Amino acid sequence: MPALGDAEVHPELDIPLLRDLIRPDHLNWSPRELRDLTGLVASELTSELMNIVRIDEQQRWWAKLGLTAGVELWLLSWAPGQGTPAHDHGGASGSFSVLFGALREDYRYAAGPVRTKHHDLGTGIGFGPGRAHQVTNVSSVNSASVHAYSPPLLPVRYYADLAEVPAVPPQRNEVV
Repeated sequence: MPALGDAEVHPELDIPLLRDLIRPDHLNWSPRELRDLTGLVASELTSELMNIVRIDEQQRWWAKLGLTAGVELWLLSWAPGQGTPAHDHGGASGSFSVLFGALREDYRYAAGPVRTKHHDLGTGIGFGPGRAHQVTNVSSVNSASVHAYSPPLLPVRYYADLAEVPAVPPQRNEVV
């Protein structure tokens, strides 16, 4: 994990704009700040991201774009039919913005119903630590998205089904 004020960035994106956007001196990102981050990265660095992204027909593809003491930033691609199992982010807040294509998100907050939302090109969402979800490319074309999580590097918890998400989510250990 980089020290406060330091950042690791993808070698093809080591540019001042990305370093400014990931704010290496910022520790605690809100869901809104994460949504703004993924949206800005997707819209302002589109050409650079298009040079990095790869589509793997066998499995989802991903690349770490940046890591600071407060946030991790990823680029993911999704061939048609690819998706994640049901999971949460271990107590981290998160966000994703669609770079191209579209994604379906089935999600649930603890003790709430399962809901579905479609995310089209250019849309983004920020969410708090209590959200579990399953993201899938249900379209017939490839998709890619930019994701951010804060605090970074918390282990993801997987569920066989969103109905298995506990009524009271496990609490994360505070990052010191």
